[in-house]
Amino acid sequence: MWSRGSIRVAVGAVCGALSVMSLAACGASDHGTADAHDRADDAQPRKTVLKRVPGIGDRLWRRVPAGSRQVVAVYGAGKNSPDSTVALFTKHGSVWKQERSWAAHNGRKGWTTDHHEGDLRSPVGVFTLSDAGGVLAAPGAKLPYTRSAAFQAPHYWKKAYWHDFDYVIAIDYNRVKGTAPNDPTRPQGQSKGGSIWLHMDHGSGTSACVSQSQSDMEYLLRTLDPELHPVVVMGDRADLKA
Repeated sequence: MWSRGSIRVAVGAVCGALSVMSLAACGASDHGTADAHDRADDAQPRKTVLKRVPGIGDRLWRRVPAGSRQVVAVYGAGKNSPDSTVALFTKHGSVWKQERSWAAHNGRKGWTTDHHEGDLRSPVGVFTLSDAGGVLAAPGAKLPYTRSAAFQAPHYWKKAYWHDFDYVIAIDYNRVKGTAPNDPTRPQGQSKGGSIWLHMDHGSGTSACVSQSQSDMEYLLRTLDPELHPVVVMGDRADLKA
């Protein structure tokens, strides 16, 4: 059992190198109380308290585990848009408080409720957040963290993408929890895609991941706590509300 913040031996190949260097997963190439203009490096914690995370309808809210006390909400601007807003909520007693929010990107073609490898859309849903890693050393990460050069984005990609995987947090979609984010195992099969991560932003849409600035990633890595059972609830606004 890996202790929190421990460094594990990297396994598997860098995201994007899977399936003959497929770019179907990580980025290759205001909603509720969450405001897109708030940045993690200058935003102050919110005072608002809520009975549930705003903008998420019963269909998805029922899938949030009862024991989860941290929710990363990704509010997509539209079904076919690569733009989104991320907000972190923490449960205090029986109420939720928004901690911060910031601008982000999702799949280049938007969102889907039936993700397949290569569709360039991020999957709508509720997913646990169990493991992290990257090229750089962990910035005080609480999630188990695998540091390895194997995360390095290929240098035949555009230079703007070279640092995408300096920090990553695995979204537990079609993967084995408790393994490094770049473990290639796909329990639902390769056609359903995988290696969908929260990772660093290159200024535009991704292949299916959710990307944000380095400071935002560092904030999440320092803040997400396995003892609080964090999850990500992600999708375009209409699907989230359904």
